[in-house]
Amino acid sequence: MIEAENIRDWRDHNVVDAEGNKIGTLESVYVDTVSDSPFMIGIVIGLPTRRRITFVPLENAVVAPSYVKVAWPKQLVKEAPTISTDGELLAEEERGIFDHYGLEFGVGHSRRLARR
Repeated sequence: MIEAENIRDWRDHNVVDAEGNKIGTLESVYVDTVSDSPFMIGIVIGLPTRRRITFVPLENAVVAPSYVKVAWPKQLVKEAPTISTDGELLAEEERGIFDHYGLEFGVGHSRRLARR
């Protein structure tokens, strides 16, 4: 998973899929509120005039000195729910991200992700 003395060290690194295709750049890390472990990352995608943040799970991710490689295909990540670059991920929007990747949301309807 992502390990660094300061998680900010990874901000703006490229995010690539398993085939090495660039998806975007790392904007933020979201931790699971139950375990406080990194669980998803926010990735800046899009053209300079239409940038937005999408989300991808860190399951089976690999961190290298200059990039983060995720296990999910580029197209699937780009089709995931997004927020504006100055927006925030609302609790009621989280389930859609989990559903998009076929992941179990968790117990009840409590907040599952927290941004770091």
